[in-house]
Amino acid sequence: MDGVLTGFGIIAFVILVGYVARRLGIGGPTAPYVLNRIAFFVTNPALLFVTLARADLRVVFSTQLLVATAAALVSAGLFLALSRAFFRQPAPETTIGALGAGYVNANNIGLPVAVYVLGSASYVAPVLLLQLIVFAPVALTVLDVTSRGAVSVRSILTQPIRNPMIIASVLGILVDVSGVRLPDAVYQPFELLGGAAVPLVLMAFGMSLVGSRPLRPGNGRAPIVASVVLKSVVMPLVAFLAARFAFGLEGQALFAAVALAALPTAQNVFNFAARYERGIAQARDVVLLTTLFSVPVLLVVAALLAP
Repeated sequence: MDGVLTGFGIIAFVILVGYVARRLGIGGPTAPYVLNRIAFFVTNPALLFVTLARADLRVVFSTQLLVATAAALVSAGLFLALSRAFFRQPAPETTIGALGAGYVNANNIGLPVAVYVLGSASYVAPVLLLQLIVFAPVALTVLDVTSRGAVSVRSILTQPIRNPMIIASVLGILVDVSGVRLPDAVYQPFELLGGAAVPLVLMAFGMSLVGSRPLRPGNGRAPIVASVVLKSVVMPLVAFLAARFAFGLEGQALFAAVALAALPTAQNVFNFAARYERGIAQARDVVLLTTLFSVPVLLVVAALLAP
């Protein structure tokens, strides 16, 4: 437990550094955007490649993937049911709300949590791949059809192979399963770049908190609250029930499954909303609120389940 608290302390400190840096104007107004882009295209792929190339894939692609899938589908499905019964939102906004309830931030927050709290970035890899290869294309197809009445099949099908984190993950997996032993000199540049991944994304997130004001009047508070509650409370609970009673996970494996489900809504959800110009305020507020609530939720999960 002491190690878990230390991990959260490290994460909180780096986020605070990013917040203070933005308040002081360090890096200028585009600093969060620049840091996120560098992390997305350079440092995060480097970290994932090295981690997966050296990982035990039996651990990476195990029941953790099934638990993550079940928790996401149940949480998103509950939002769809609530929307149909109470909110009556249009299809694009309903899709954004469902993503907000079940699409976790496996990149910006997931990687730091996996590294400093769970002990290895490999834990987050199956969730990241599941979302980017399965959930994101499905959601984008729905948004294409419901927002524009048409669908760009080529864009949907090629999205996974245009994502640098998926490419790096697949390459790492191929190196691992092939049994090829690469020299340390090959890994060292990737290790150096990957070492910058966590600080960059945490500082960028801290910078993004400056000036945020969620739940402004007129943004549809009920769907926002529903997504936040489902993501922050229901999804970790479903993950615990599935992991413990359906798959019999215990110890570190159980802790990892629930902690990953407790991650906040991914910033990709806001990017999807902005791209289609539907549910933008809803997505922004859900991302921010779930991120704020994820801290106490993860601490409770750690207190109850950390080995």
